[in-house]
Amino acid sequence: MTTAKSKPAAEPEAGKFRAYYALAALILGLVAGMLAGDLAPSTRDSALGVASFIGTLWLNALKMTVIPLVVALLVVGIAKSAEAAQAGRIAGKAVLWIVIICTGSAVFGALSALLLTHVFPLSRNTASLLQAALGSVEQKASGPLPGAAEFFRGIVPPNAIAAAANGDILPLTVFTVLFALALTRVTAAGRQTVVNFFEASGDALLVIIGWVLAIAPLGVFALAFGVGSEAGGAAFAGLGHYILIISGIGILVTLAAYPLAALFSDVRLGAFTREQIAPQAVAISTRSSLACLPAMLSAAQPMGVREEVADVTLPIAVALYRATGPAMNVAVAFYVAHWLGLQPSLGQMIAATAVGAVMSYGAVSLPGEVSYISSIAPIALALGVPIAPLGLLVAVEMVPDIFRTVGNVTHDIALAAIVDRSTKSRSQK
Repeated sequence: MTTAKSKPAAEPEAGKFRAYYALAALILGLVAGMLAGDLAPSTRDSALGVASFIGTLWLNALKMTVIPLVVALLVVGIAKSAEAAQAGRIAGKAVLWIVIICTGSAVFGALSALLLTHVFPLSRNTASLLQAALGSVEQKASGPLPGAAEFFRGIVPPNAIAAAANGDILPLTVFTVLFALALTRVTAAGRQTVVNFFEASGDALLVIIGWVLAIAPLGVFALAFGVGSEAGGAAFAGLGHYILIISGIGILVTLAAYPLAALFSDVRLGAFTREQIAPQAVAISTRSSLACLPAMLSAAQPMGVREEVADVTLPIAVALYRATGPAMNVAVAFYVAHWLGLQPSLGQMIAATAVGAVMSYGAVSLPGEVSYISSIAPIALALGVPIAPLGLLVAVEMVPDIFRTVGNVTHDIALAAIVDRSTKSRSQK
């Protein structure tokens, strides 16, 4: 468990996942699919059949861990957040700001994704080709959209087990949050036993995901082969459009840290901007918030942040705080809907945004590619869009992930400055 005084544990390894291998497999698969048009029809159909079989198996292996991992991560994350909040006034303030900013981040991600895809949409030709290609990878059954009353009635699940089995992610999230909060009211020994169970379960599921990601190049190649065969060069245009939109949202969230620090802390904007340079440089080179912790601690001191505040707030932020995560995760799910030409209902959009926010409140430190699947898949389920495109997009996640990490590090330091001001006594002010 991460307490206010302890340093976060090292980030777990994502098996043998190598982002460059997956990216190479994506490019090779798309090119091979484009060239498959020159093959004899029978040979091409056989190749597509094999690729579809392999890609479906790999996707199913990813999807089978989503629901249990959501439950495990939420229980453990909320327990850690509650423990940190109870550890002292500084930690409690940090957790409160994390909840506020992450909620705002999720809402911003939904609105900005809708706005940017409306102002800068895919070309009609590219969109139609991608819809045909991605639609052939996974078709999601569509039923009648619920009305407002039915939507809000369905938030509270009559049967949590059935909600998990049916993939009803918002009711399951509500139940899990209530269960995790209820654990804070039981005895310490009983709470620790339950949390240890879910923590071990989550670790085991992460090992499984690591195994699945170890063969990501094969699965990505198979999926890309089918998409390249159907969409041709439009696939590259779609991926480029995706990277620009999602990275742009990450940049906007990062920039929001500067007015936050200026308005709610005692740090001068010039000093805040200047001292961010070193941690941001580490973030770009490592894509790891944990690796940036020493640079963040060093940057906080010249800003005037008290040492006792930085030593508590920054480790908590590294372990639990992902300011860019809610915005970019929600935006990815909304972007997939845009790719496929889907029109989610208002209720589905609210549900997806709520899931994105709640999943971030106690988000534990995970490698980028693991958190990509575990965080975005539940949002996609709530939005009513297929998870299959995530199997392709994870291969190019290394680019948006740079902006994720830079934004997280910037907001971590801003959080320390904000908490420093909010926890000063009147005499200190």
